[in-house]
Amino acid sequence: MTVAPDEAQALLRHAASQYLRANYSFGRRRAILAEGGFSPSVWSGFASDLAILGAAAPGADGGVANAMVVMEELGKALVLEPYLETAIIGVGLLRRHDAPLARDLLAGVLAGQVRTALAAFDASTRYALEDVATIARRSHDGWVIDGKKSVVMGAPTATHLLVSARTSGGQRDRDGISLFVIPHGASGVTCHDYRLIDGRGAADIVLEQVPVTADALLGDAGAALPVLETVMDEAIAALCAEALGVMRRMLDDTIAHTRQRRQFGQALAGFQSLQHRMVEMFMELEQSAAAVQILTSSLDADATERARAASAAKATIARAARFIGQNAVQLHGGMGMTEELPLGHYFRRATVIENQFGSRDYHIARYARLGRDAGGANA
Repeated sequence: MTVAPDEAQALLRHAASQYLRANYSFGRRRAILAEGGFSPSVWSGFASDLAILGAAAPGADGGVANAMVVMEELGKALVLEPYLETAIIGVGLLRRHDAPLARDLLAGVLAGQVRTALAAFDASTRYALEDVATIARRSHDGWVIDGKKSVVMGAPTATHLLVSARTSGGQRDRDGISLFVIPHGASGVTCHDYRLIDGRGAADIVLEQVPVTADALLGDAGAALPVLETVMDEAIAALCAEALGVMRRMLDDTIAHTRQRRQFGQALAGFQSLQHRMVEMFMELEQSAAAVQILTSSLDADATERARAASAAKATIARAARFIGQNAVQLHGGMGMTEELPLGHYFRRATVIENQFGSRDYHIARYARLGRDAGGANA
C-alpha cells in the first residue's frame, strides 16, 4: 500500500527519491548536522531543482496528497530541513488568508526565501491549540504581544514566526484566538535554541512587549482556531507519512542485516523466531499505511471526521514507530544505536515522531472525546 497511488504522484515519488539519493546521502546528512542542522543549498534545491516547496500551495495539482508523497521520501532520507514546518504548516496557514502579507510570504516560501515556524503551544500547556495564555493587546497602530511558547519546531532557521495569541476571552475559550506574523529577529522576541534528540532544531520563545503592525494579524481577530486545527490535522497527516518512510527504512535495514549476519552457521534471517518478529514489524507498517491512507482521504471531510481520522492515524503511528524501532535495534544488537549506523538516527527520529503533535495517549483520548461529542450532538 502507498500513500498516493496515481501516476502523477508515482512520478513525483520517483523524482524525489532519485534527487535525495543523489544529494542527501547519510554522509551528507551527518555533515549538515555537524554544520548546524540546516543546509541553504539543500533548501534552495528543494525550491528550484525539485520544486517541492509548493506541493501543498494553492493551485498545485494533488495538493496535500502530493506533499504526503514528498514527506514519505523525506522520511526515508531522514532530511533535517524544516519542510514540514514551512511547506506544510506555513503554506497551509498562509494559503487560507487572502491578505497582502500572506501572499508575499507564500511567494517567498515557494522561492525558497521564507521559512516559517508555528509557535502555537504555550509553556504552560501541552497539545491543546485552544489553551493559549499568550496575550495580544491592541495598541494605537497595531498590537503588543506577551507570552511564552515552547518547543517551536524549526524556529532556529525560520525567517518568520506564526504566533497564536489570545485577543479576547479566557485562557481555554475556543473563541478569541488570533494568529500573527512576527519576523524572527523582531524587537522583544527571545529565542532559546536547542536540538532535539533527532538533531532537529527547536526553540523556546519569550515574547515581551512585542509590537506588531495591524497587517501582521492573519484573518479576523479571534477567529484563528478552526484554521489552526485544520492545518494541524494536515500536519499530522504529513508527519505520519514521514513516519512511514522512517519505519520502512528501519524494516528494510533490519531485513538486510539479518540476511548478512550469521550465527551457528546460518544467516539470522533463517531463524523462524526472527522471521516472525520481522513479519510483525511488517504488519505494523502496513496497518500504519492503511491509517495514513484513511486520514489522507478524510482531510476534506467535516471537522469531527477529519480530527478523528488524524488522531486514529497518529495513535497507530506512535505504536508502530515504537514497535518497529525497538525491534530493529534489538535485531541489530549493540551496533543498532551507534552514531556510525543509520539505524540509530532513524530510531531517534521515530522516537520524536511518537510524541510530536501529541502522544498516543493524548490522541486516543481525543478520538474518544470527539466520538462522545459527536454522539451527543446527534442524540
